[in-house]
Amino acid sequence: MKRLSLATCGPLGYDPTRLEIGIVHLGAGAFHRAHQADYTDDAIRRGGHQWGILGVSLRSPETRDALAPQDYLYTLAETDESGERCRVIGALRGILVAPEDPLALIEAMCRPAVKIVSLTVTEKGYCHDPATGEINENHPDIVHDLAHPLRPRSAPGFLVEAIRQRKQRGLPAFTVLCCDNLPDNGRTVARVVTRLAHLRDPALAAHVMENVAFPATMLDRIVPATTDADRARIAAATGLEDRWPVVTEVYNNWVVEDNFPQGRPDWRATFVTAVAPFELMKLRLLNGAHSTMSYLGYLAGHETVSDCMQDDDLRHLIAYLMDVEVTPTLAPPPGADITAYKQALLKRFRNPGLRHRTWQIAMDGSQKLPQRLLGTIRDRLKTGGAIDALALGVAAWMRYVTGVDEQGEAIDVRDPLRADLQERAASAGLAAERLAPALLAVEDVFGRDLPANPVFTAAVTSALDRLIRHGSRETYRKFRSEHP
Repeated sequence: MKRLSLATCGPLGYDPTRLEIGIVHLGAGAFHRAHQADYTDDAIRRGGHQWGILGVSLRSPETRDALAPQDYLYTLAETDESGERCRVIGALRGILVAPEDPLALIEAMCRPAVKIVSLTVTEKGYCHDPATGEINENHPDIVHDLAHPLRPRSAPGFLVEAIRQRKQRGLPAFTVLCCDNLPDNGRTVARVVTRLAHLRDPALAAHVMENVAFPATMLDRIVPATTDADRARIAAATGLEDRWPVVTEVYNNWVVEDNFPQGRPDWRATFVTAVAPFELMKLRLLNGAHSTMSYLGYLAGHETVSDCMQDDDLRHLIAYLMDVEVTPTLAPPPGADITAYKQALLKRFRNPGLRHRTWQIAMDGSQKLPQRLLGTIRDRLKTGGAIDALALGVAAWMRYVTGVDEQGEAIDVRDPLRADLQERAASAGLAAERLAPALLAVEDVFGRDLPANPVFTAAVTSALDRLIRHGSRETYRKFRSEHP
């Protein structure tokens, strides 16, 4: 079978080799390629040839090595109940691997034609404290970047050095476009970057504050990890071998604060002056449900989100979480129909074409919980609202990060705080009255306020005790009977 390439793909509607690089994207993984690159590809097809994307991997050469032999083309497969549709994306024009040549990346970010540097580096990629949103000045990558500013390791380190060099060369600052699930993501990244710049030079920090735009965004599309089964199915459908296609749902939404001093592609996104209401709705409903489902579902033996949705008791818990505990904390954006959005979410979760693994969603929970569940909990505690489902989600995370499942088998926990979490869990043992306080003491996750709140600690400890004594399935089955 022939491999996907410029020679084999057929007409794309434009010539990828003639695109100018206008965007450097840090974190060229599946989510970027299914979302922002898709929007940009559409804009290019309508004449935006100055907006080619140079992708960047901050860690591994894996994506570069898969896509380089196919001229950086890849297949985007969109699936819903009616089937799967494939098309080739040509907006990505190369991938740099930062550790191989940090100077080459900085130089690429300093090209005059580059107007935007965007990011999908996951929550942990910003080297910040998720509980406060401030940079972690003791993070090993930040310590390294301060000592070796010309050879940075972190996304903030690369941004600061490129901004400094553009200033030195008399070039206008690029726009920094965060596309990750961070609360108030534009302002959060601005705070991290400005502080790192200040640690290097207060004058550089002043330049960042005065000249660099950090628009906020909300991205909403479910993108599971690509499997070998996906590769085989897509090859059969297209007649071309693609080493790294991307599988996603048909649903696609992007809300963007329209603040791009150097210009932007003609994305068919929703441009607004205030992203926060859209962002909060998505983080608390979709992402909060995803995290709760991932931990409970994994412990119950469900491999995927669609498997979870076939479990009536777990589906009831997720609907209850969204309707009773999350919705009252939201201020709907103008024109938004929260009821319709929740109904659409449950339908999207049921999509059997998306093999979205609970284990994948469960990664990096220490970085995700603060914005997905804990912010909602804080708002509920202020008003005296119940937090039974939310507390169960937190307790399921605690049970999961012990690293041993309900059958006594090892869990492959992937989390930047894994060593600390599992040391605490091992010292406490599998007893809720010891395990809950040991994990609640992780200030980077829970801050200082929640561990001091007796309503919260009692709810989490009780839920964790049920999970330990009765297991996940029985716990959420009983939850349904107690919360009809």
